[in-house]
Amino acid sequence: MVTVGSDAIVKQAPLGIPGNQAILRIMTEAERIEEQAPEPAPAPEPCKCYRIQFREQGQVCSALTTLRDLKPGEAVMVQTEHGLEPALVSGAGAWHLPAAGKGGQEGGPCQIIRRASADEIGKYERLIEREKEAFHFCRQLIEKHQLIMKLIRVERFFNGSKIIFYFTAENRVDFRNLVKDLVQEFRTRVEMRQVGVRHETKLIGGLGCCGRELCCASHIRNFAPVSIKMAKEQDVPLNPSKISGICNRLLCCLTYEYQAYHQIKKHMPKVGKTIRIGDKVLKVIGCNTLEETLTVLDPDNPQEPRVLGRNEWEGAKPQPKPSSANPKK
Repeated sequence: MVTVGSDAIVKQAPLGIPGNQAILRIMTEAERIEEQAPEPAPAPEPCKCYRIQFREQGQVCSALTTLRDLKPGEAVMVQTEHGLEPALVSGAGAWHLPAAGKGGQEGGPCQIIRRASADEIGKYERLIEREKEAFHFCRQLIEKHQLIMKLIRVERFFNGSKIIFYFTAENRVDFRNLVKDLVQEFRTRVEMRQVGVRHETKLIGGLGCCGRELCCASHIRNFAPVSIKMAKEQDVPLNPSKISGICNRLLCCLTYEYQAYHQIKKHMPKVGKTIRIGDKVLKVIGCNTLEETLTVLDPDNPQEPRVLGRNEWEGAKPQPKPSSANPKK
């Protein structure tokens, strides 16, 4: 029996073979196993984050790449679910190490594969013109078939495998004859995609009441539910013109600070309640959530309201309602 190294490679030397030759064979086998061992994976190369747009007036998306020195306005090829699509670089972001399996998935950043060639840039420019032509042609067909629908946008895949028509309609629309005419004209797969008013605003874009680009057109991908309760919790005046967007729905930005207001107000006395601080009973007539202050009325001096800071009202005890003088029989 022969033992080599700490991992104990043991092998019985065949009859008639000297011991030195047996040791040499075992050492050769150990070297072969060591050579076949997989090499450690190299450290991931840091990626650069860029902001890209698939269309000039389209939504801005994040994309990762190992390419260097991409300039705003430069055309690149981006990996999508249906293949490579051209996009325009609109700005640069930060460096970071990519997480395993995150790139290109739904909800995650896209992956920039390479710079677009001159032929691909020319094809991309023609693609935009063909989308405009398809938009006008489809609108003519909608009028011809007398369909009650509003065409919003046309999107054509770079590889020509599909063309998508986005539209809005109040009721169900029978567009079977419309699709037949479109397929006969464009000779490719046609998809009619109905969207709501929020998605319509997202596709068209515009400026909000704050003067900035619409949130839905710039960065929102999935619409969160918005309720009137969120406006009440943040003490926003319930004026429809103040809390509604250009889509005539509640502002999406009402969801941004709702949780912060809710958590702070949960520990503050509500307006209209009475609290006891020391020997005095005070009535809450207002509150400033962000400053965490209360405006109260002192019964000894009702003409001059007092403002209490957090350190003053935090230990206050709620005062129960006075019992009725004439109890029910």
